[in-house]
Amino acid sequence: MRVEVDRDRCEGNAVCVGIAPDLFELDDEDYAVTLVDEVPADQEALAEQSIAECPRAALTRKD
Repeated sequence: MRVEVDRDRCEGNAVCVGIAPDLFELDDEDYAVTLVDEVPADQEALAEQSIAECPRAALTRKD
């Protein structure tokens, strides 16, 4: 699975970074970016939690 960040929706709340710091970080403009192209199998639950808890629904799962 992959996760895409919609920069038009992201406000840089960093909820995803708090949940999955190995998958997300904030860039120099305080937008979330993904750190991996493919989410490792052992991190998929954290990716799903990040998607569900994003306050701006800026994260999307791509299979």
